[in-house]
Amino acid sequence: MWRSDDASAALGIELLDIGVDDGLGYARTRMTVTARQVNGHNIAHGGFIFALADSTFAVACNASGRPTVASGAEIDFITPGNLGDVLVADARERTTYGRSGITDVTVRRESDAEIVAEFRGRSRSLRS
Repeated sequence: MWRSDDASAALGIELLDIGVDDGLGYARTRMTVTARQVNGHNIAHGGFIFALADSTFAVACNASGRPTVASGAEIDFITPGNLGDVLVADARERTTYGRSGITDVTVRRESDAEIVAEFRGRSRSLRS
C-alpha cells in the first residue's frame, strides 16, 4: 500500500517503521515542514499535519495485511509546527472489533519531542 501512496510521497512523508504487536498495527513516519506547507501565520498548515497523521494511521491499520480504510477521524492541534521542523508521527491501533478499529496517532516535533497534535482515527476493513 505504501509504495503506491503518491499523495504521501508528494508531501515528503517518509516511512520509518511498521509492524504488528499482539495483533494490532503500528507505524512511524516523518515529514519536514516546507515553505509550501506553512499558512498565512507562517506556521504549519493544519491540513498538512492532518495528512501526516492520516497517512501514518493508514499504514498502522494496514500493517496486518487486511485492506483497511478510514471511516472517520479527528485531530487536536496542541502546539504549532514551524517552517523547517521535522515532525514525527507515531500510530498505534488501540483496538479492532469485527471490521472496525480505533487508532491513535501522536505527532511530535523531532527536535524537542513537543507534542504538535493528537489524532484519533476510526477504520473499517474492506470485505474480501
